[in-house]
Amino acid sequence: MGEMKKAPRDLIDAALAARDKAYAPYSKFHVGAALRTAEGKVIAGCNVENAAYPEGVCAEAGAISAMVLAGETKFDEIVVVGLGDVACTPCGGCRQKIREFTGSDATIFIINDAGETLLTLSREELIPHSFGPENLK
Repeated sequence: MGEMKKAPRDLIDAALAARDKAYAPYSKFHVGAALRTAEGKVIAGCNVENAAYPEGVCAEAGAISAMVLAGETKFDEIVVVGLGDVACTPCGGCRQKIREFTGSDATIFIINDAGETLLTLSREELIPHSFGPENLK
């Protein structure tokens, strides 16, 4: 695993605040994410469920969509938080979304309820041997 670097406080606070806004009436599992764009903006997202379970939106995907809406397409770091002390790592789909909008030097932080860093991952550790835009050239 990557060097255990602590997540930045502004991203921790934004991810925790986003998690508190999550809409998860079915699973009761609230997730928040906050990313820092290449231009330095902090953008957050939360998970949003609906009665057709597989049609929900993950927190990471919500943050990435908001980033694109804000006119940016790259971010350098992201913080993800679920509930409790268990590491809430991105699902496979979100790993691919993170891959699409980051450089190889991106950092992924997984934190707990107390804002403590549980995992610090490089993009390669998150999604090794990934498929990306350069594979289409």
